[in-house]
Amino acid sequence: MNRMLGAALVAAAFTAGSFGAGVAAGAASGGQDAYKPFADTIVDITGDKVHGFTIKRYDGSELSPPTDSEARAECREYDTELDRTRCRVETRVWYRDLGQTKRALNFAKHGS
Repeated sequence: MNRMLGAALVAAAFTAGSFGAGVAAGAASGGQDAYKPFADTIVDITGDKVHGFTIKRYDGSELSPPTDSEARAECREYDTELDRTRCRVETRVWYRDLGQTKRALNFAKHGS
């Protein structure tokens, strides 16, 4: 769980840091060069945990993690209770972080 949460936080910080560095570079050059984010920068997240999320990146690639029910079914396939519990917790954290990132992107785009 900590590994997945840590990875999500690092990805969010990396994305935010990349954006800040680009804005600073654009300001330093007098706005001559338009900022171009890294290809793997998340630009949009659509959907929800019931119907499935779609993560869209700057380079046009998309990632669609399994829906909540598909993830729960996969977790039931683990042999031990500890592994099943770990899988369910990681899934909840994954969807919570996707929802928070989706709200943050909407706020950054629309201010609400």
